[in-house]
Amino acid sequence: MSHSASGPATDVLDFDEILNQIGEFGRYQRRNYLLICLPVLFAAANSLSYVFTAGTPTYRCYVPGCDSIEAPDYQADWVPIAVPGTWNKKGSFKPAICERYVANETSTFSWESLQAEQCTAANFTQEKERCLQFVYGSQERTILQEWQLMCEENAWKLAFVGTTHFAGLVIGTALFGYLADRFGRKRIFLFCILFMAVTGIAQALAWDYISFLSFALLNAVGTSGVYPLAFIIGVEMVGPRKREMSSIVLNYFYAVGEALLGLSMFLSDWRQLQLVLSIPPLIFLGYFWIVPESVRWLLARNQREKAGVIIRRAAEVNRRDISIELLASFKQQELDMESTASDQKEKQENSQIWLAVKEVFASHILIVRYANMLFIWAVNAIVYYGLSLNSTSLSGNKYLNFTLVCLVEIPGYSLAWLCLRKLGRRLALSGSLLLCAVTCVASGYLTMRANWLIVSLFLIGKLGITSSFAVIYTYTAEMMPTVIRSGGVGVMSTFARCGAMLAPFVPLLGSYYEPLPLLLFGAVSLMAGLLSLLLPETFHMKLPDTVEEAIALGK
Repeated sequence: MSHSASGPATDVLDFDEILNQIGEFGRYQRRNYLLICLPVLFAAANSLSYVFTAGTPTYRCYVPGCDSIEAPDYQADWVPIAVPGTWNKKGSFKPAICERYVANETSTFSWESLQAEQCTAANFTQEKERCLQFVYGSQERTILQEWQLMCEENAWKLAFVGTTHFAGLVIGTALFGYLADRFGRKRIFLFCILFMAVTGIAQALAWDYISFLSFALLNAVGTSGVYPLAFIIGVEMVGPRKREMSSIVLNYFYAVGEALLGLSMFLSDWRQLQLVLSIPPLIFLGYFWIVPESVRWLLARNQREKAGVIIRRAAEVNRRDISIELLASFKQQELDMESTASDQKEKQENSQIWLAVKEVFASHILIVRYANMLFIWAVNAIVYYGLSLNSTSLSGNKYLNFTLVCLVEIPGYSLAWLCLRKLGRRLALSGSLLLCAVTCVASGYLTMRANWLIVSLFLIGKLGITSSFAVIYTYTAEMMPTVIRSGGVGVMSTFARCGAMLAPFVPLLGSYYEPLPLLLFGAVSLMAGLLSLLLPETFHMKLPDTVEEAIALGK
């Protein structure tokens, strides 16, 4: 790989070949990989923090006289007499949230003189009235109490926090991908962490609903860049045989980060929770002096001298020797010929991209195939996030349920890894979606059965959709022509996040019919699972370089 003394041209450095000399995943890469995984814990927690900061605690109307002023009991025995509500099939009473029965004026008591032991059916009429004071079932405090967002007419405001969050993800995903290619992985990665931390702190200090919503949007923008850039940095620092491992392990960290939100049961106030999630990430700014820039990005930008410093350091830590020829190739060269050639190559690539896009739209086969993929991506996003949000509505401890629903993603990603290798792409995707469909429908209908059975089916459904989400990234990339592969996956991912904006509103359907959210998740998963069988198999097939090769897949 030595240079000619007389010619200005330089050899293209292949980083995979360099890794053969310094080690594909040596001590140096392991240390840096662990470092970039740690911020992902907080990014994952921030990505779902609104489930608890904008959650709905259990509450009902305060009944003067019946309720103790100092320590009212949400589940007092007399509540079904004084407050309207519903009895479930298990015999538990769920009181209405904003109504109570009107006192019987013909009775001899008044609200002020009524005692708890006098709260009988004779003291109340069947006429209902609205209330302005409430009794809560726990010490949990969210923005609902902070800004008086009680009752059905304000439920959309709480759900809209989640929609705003997903809107921020769409903006950030599109923005930071470009900026990372332009200014470097490390700088934008650290900026996203800082932006996530600062806007998260601002969210905790919000003074009204609108300011909270604004900072939630900005926080999601920052959060959206942390995981994808950690993924890119991680993949770019290891050799080909370690890439699957690097992506799967990063997903494990993300799942654990989500599960850490379950510890919010020990932080009853939403402001405390948001501060706990936002202040610690400021420590990661020290990565500026610790974590190196992506060597692949430096080589692509022809910054060989900087890349050489990092590679020599990696070889030293990994206790590996590198050849004299490789050392000589890192001399910084800024040649006009190379710059001109690079500009011409970039213009040629842009022309090829637009030509490929036109060819895609001219192909009936690809339009139908990619439209099918868009639907499957949207279903994955809606069901994946919808199940996470709906977990707090399950009977039992909502913090434990949420934690389990997040942790089940770890075997979900492992299942995807196994199915991709053993079953191929099409059966892995379809099987994962159909598993989710069956268990969601079963969980929705088994409301009379033991709670452990309902939660178990729910968890299997989340495992299935997690596996599906992991498979579809690989499957989509393998169906796209090389020239538009990155952009194509990006379009699918962005469309999915747009679909995910609907997820926060799906649990509200449970107020009309309790199993409806799970039945809806099951129905769309079933449709997506069956439609995925129409896609071509790509396992062990050459990646399509051209649109013609993409059309020919499956033939």
